Amino acid sequence: MKLSYLLSVRFRKSQRNSGLMGFMAKSSSLGILLGVAVLIVALSVVNGFQQQLVERLLSLVPHVEYVSADGYINEWQVKQQRLEQQRNVLAAAPFIGVNAMAQSKGQLEAAQLRGIDPALESKVSIVNQFISEADLSTLQSGQLIMGAELAKKLSVTVGDTISLLMTDLHNKEKGLAAPVRYSAEVVGLITSHGPLDKQQVFMRLDDMQSLFDLRDDQVTGLRITLDDVFSAETEAMRIGRTLDDYVYVNSWVRTQGSLYQDIQMVRTIVYLSVFLIISVASFNIISSLFMEVKEKQSAIAILRTMGAGDFIIMQTFLLQGVVSAIFAIAFGCVLGLFLAINITDIFVWWSTLIGENKLAGVYFIDFLPSKIQWQDVIWVSSITLAITVVASIYPAWQAAKVDPAKVLGN
Repeated sequence: MKLSYLLSVRFRKSQRNSGLMGFMAKSSSLGILLGVAVLIVALSVVNGFQQQLVERLLSLVPHVEYVSADGYINEWQVKQQRLEQQRNVLAAAPFIGVNAMAQSKGQLEAAQLRGIDPALESKVSIVNQFISEADLSTLQSGQLIMGAELAKKLSVTVGDTISLLMTDLHNKEKGLAAPVRYSAEVVGLITSHGPLDKQQVFMRLDDMQSLFDLRDDQVTGLRITLDDVFSAETEAMRIGRTLDDYVYVNSWVRTQGSLYQDIQMVRTIVYLSVFLIISVASFNIISSLFMEVKEKQSAIAILRTMGAGDFIIMQTFLLQGVVSAIFAIAFGCVLGLFLAINITDIFVWWSTLIGENKLAGVYFIDFLPSKIQWQDVIWVSSITLAITVVASIYPAWQAAKVDPAKVLGN
């Protein structure tokens, strides 16, 4: 091994003075370096989007909802406590949800009105972090909090009064039922860059109970928050069986599952595309090593006549390709980690430079997130090194097959 390594170092030094062969060796190493760096950055961004999906969007929308199919859930206090006692459930909260039309200054927009208990809602949602001017704990009777995008469409600001038109819950099956009108003051706006901004309106639970002549223990649904959001699809039915009511079961997988699937699809595309780049760069080693074997045939023949066996010759050229790849992978990891750590700041700088944020209004966040997972770095490095080793085997084997008699005889 020591002899093979010393020979590979000598060959590599002489390679630098060879124009075309040196250029091909450097270009293949540069391709590996950039491929590793790009893959680490891309995977970190995908991990960042998934983290933001869990910590931001899925902390706002219900993990699981149980909506009464018969109109109301009675004795919600007892059932809310029963849900909280279930395995994997962190918290539960009641709500009354209706579709409404919000009206202000001649504008009319569709809205999703939800009556909530401020104290319990804060346990199942982080919406307070995105409310300006107020929060759920300060929400009083006759007040409401609405999405910033919805307020913008209605030309509404904090302090304005809007009207809400709703179908009476007691007559929701009757098409000719007169709508219920309710006016309230806007005291806060939700700016989460998610679905809540576009249609959501919050008001106190007791206000909606009074509005629809419901008892204090009557609501239209219960929502729960799980310790593992990805178990929602399997846990929703199990937990729902503890309720005595006939309910519709909804989970975030139905409402936001397509976004999660998109993130996973992007991850797969990143793997395939960048590894194709790395494979092309790695197999460029074949061309450079073949050219070197052709150029070094005389040196190989002399080594063979001095007693160097097939394994030593093969190991020498194999080490050339592998050592070059190791250096490229190491520098690629350093570059990739540096970019992944600073990608958010780089994106902000770029957005400022061009005067436009490409993510604003497109995704549920307006910045480029990043989360480095060391298993990704190790996995990328290992696979790249394995591809390089495979690419180096055949030219190294050809070098070991050089016939000294034919080479030196000519």
